[in-house]
Amino acid sequence: MDTGMLDVPGARLHYEVRGSGPVLLVILGGSTDPAMAAPLAEILSGRYTVITYDRRGYSRSPLTEPFGDRPVERHADDALLLLEAAGPEPAHVFATHAGALIALDLLARHPERVRRLVAHEPPVYELLPDAERWRRMTEETVGLFAREGAGAAMRRMGEETGLSVPGPPAPGLPEWVRDMLTRMAANTEPNLRYELRGFSAFVPDAVALRGAPVVVAYGAQDQGTVFHRTTLAVAELLGTRAVELPGDHVGYLRDPGAFAEALHACLA
Repeated sequence: MDTGMLDVPGARLHYEVRGSGPVLLVILGGSTDPAMAAPLAEILSGRYTVITYDRRGYSRSPLTEPFGDRPVERHADDALLLLEAAGPEPAHVFATHAGALIALDLLARHPERVRRLVAHEPPVYELLPDAERWRRMTEETVGLFAREGAGAAMRRMGEETGLSVPGPPAPGLPEWVRDMLTRMAANTEPNLRYELRGFSAFVPDAVALRGAPVVVAYGAQDQGTVFHRTTLAVAELLGTRAVELPGDHVGYLRDPGAFAEALHACLA
């Protein structure tokens, strides 16, 4: 694995490169850390040049100038610069959760840079019939964060979405897992403060994306969840059918071997 730093406007992006072959950029979302995708990246490195990275202001990617909200489009611009640094050829992209929103915007505005995108469980709440409920959830979460801190806000979000809130690192965990969880805990505050509202209101550009090389996917174990519903809604918006991948919302981490095979099939 090679590591490096890429200077972008307002930040320095920490990235990791594994393997050889066509470029595959991995974009995670929320307050997660790209180490969550490391097992998947290791498996896929026999087929692809896999790039994982810390989004601006998270983990090991420090900001170099202060600014407020970090919209989806700003992160998509960062992803574009990473792809340009990787070479002139269009790249594959695997993106999950809020990372899928970033990747959808990247593909809509820069289709020449993306060979194929697999967008896994994009949380486009605005496409749901009960979108107003999710707007309220966002505002309640932001309000709780202001009054009681990140822990209370994340628990509230977990009650609505079904996602568990990671606790402090337990004794006996591998060092890389402890380091990852420590970074994720620090990522929670900027995610709630600077991104949650903007990401929750994002809707992909259907005109630009219809007919684009995008696969919209959900986890087999997530049927009936809000993320399954948003995935189906995005597929309908784009005039395509959602496909099923192994596992749940983090199937790429729970069973990276099975997920890697299914993902490769989508990309191929």
